[in-house]
Amino acid sequence: MIRAATENDVPEIRAMIRELAAYERAVEQARATEEQLREALFGDRPAAYALTAEDDTTGEVVGYALWFPLFSTWTGTRSMHLEDLYVRPQARGGGHGRALLAALAAHCVRSGFERFEWWVLDWNEPAIGLYKSLGADFLDEWRVCRLTGEPLRDLAAQGTARPHPNPGGTP
Repeated sequence: MIRAATENDVPEIRAMIRELAAYERAVEQARATEEQLREALFGDRPAAYALTAEDDTTGEVVGYALWFPLFSTWTGTRSMHLEDLYVRPQARGGGHGRALLAALAAHCVRSGFERFEWWVLDWNEPAIGLYKSLGADFLDEWRVCRLTGEPLRDLAAQGTARPHPNPGGTP
């Protein structure tokens, strides 16, 4: 069963975020607290949204998908960025990942989103196989860019204009 996450799911989502980070060999980078996740998902201005996958027999949460909207200047429409898709090892192969993706795709279509995008590590062959089976395009010509830590602070120190009166405001 796929359903919208609730505040009661936050501890389980946080645990799965850590599990995903361990799988991706970056557990030290998964620093989000339950309080931060609760605010991001259920605060006055949510920054992201989440679905959970439950085991049909036990009702246990066995996976989640966390996403947020983007805006495409080329299409003039919103798009969806899937930040995390995770299914616990004992539940893999049971269709939970595909069901989460299908639910998100349905939301995209209902909402008029023209794009549904996510990233995958180049060594994650099981995920790549699933995405290929769904007909996903792989944009090899695009590279992910990221500023963090000192380089981010250095560049920020050069900024003089405030680009939006409410940075981080609602999507």
